[in-house]
Amino acid sequence: MQTYLTVAAALLYASCLFLPSRGRWLISLVIVLGWCAHGAALWLEVSSPVGIRLGFAMMLSSALWISVLAYWLENWKLPLDGLRLLLLPGAAIQVLLPLFFPGQLISIADKSVWFPWHIAIALLAYSTLTIAAFHAVLMALQEARLRNRSPLFSSGWLGAVLERLPALLLMERILFRLVLIGFIFLSLTVISGLVFSRDIFGVAFKWDHKTVFTLLSWLLFGTLLGGRQWRGWRGKTALSLTLSGFATLLLAYVGSRFVLEVILHRSFI
Repeated sequence: MQTYLTVAAALLYASCLFLPSRGRWLISLVIVLGWCAHGAALWLEVSSPVGIRLGFAMMLSSALWISVLAYWLENWKLPLDGLRLLLLPGAAIQVLLPLFFPGQLISIADKSVWFPWHIAIALLAYSTLTIAAFHAVLMALQEARLRNRSPLFSSGWLGAVLERLPALLLMERILFRLVLIGFIFLSLTVISGLVFSRDIFGVAFKWDHKTVFTLLSWLLFGTLLGGRQWRGWRGKTALSLTLSGFATLLLAYVGSRFVLEVILHRSFI
């Protein structure tokens, strides 16, 4: 069942690329069906009577699942058809990754009741900030298009995508909204990890590369929001800090799990 749902989600996401832009209701319906199949497949992949299954592919797939939901909600208020052409091909590919990289089953028999909640909040933080980083890349391309009239930005597939995006100022407001939501989830992740460290990990404080990179990412996003509030940071400064914070978070979660799981074949919790 899990495999059928995964393949169905991938096919539904991919089919949205070939639907006409004027058929918004049909596009929304197909996206919802794909998103539901994707969510059901994720639940079957992650959950188990004896534990939860985690891995870099699962985290990427979860991030794309949240991203598709965010796009679907925003698309009702704003014309974001350009995002459809960028987001859904990635979602169609990412949803298939857990079939090839299933991750590791982690027993929760000896874990605290807080452990699943800590993982869930961390996934929400990572997913939201993934959307913010993706959004920042689009804004960087938009800005490059305004400054450079190269055929690369004005014609072809990329030009068509950028042409359909909202105005840069509106994109910037959406970016800071996403960063704020992601920062709140990331703060809850850090707090739950610190307060319940002994219950979750069995030690008073687990100081490792994941903790270091997570705290560094939290500082970068906090600095960005503080600079926005009191110094009016925007433009390149905002984009640079958003992408730097996400890259650091990527090293803390997906990057470290990819190295341990795929390259070194070791457990990560």
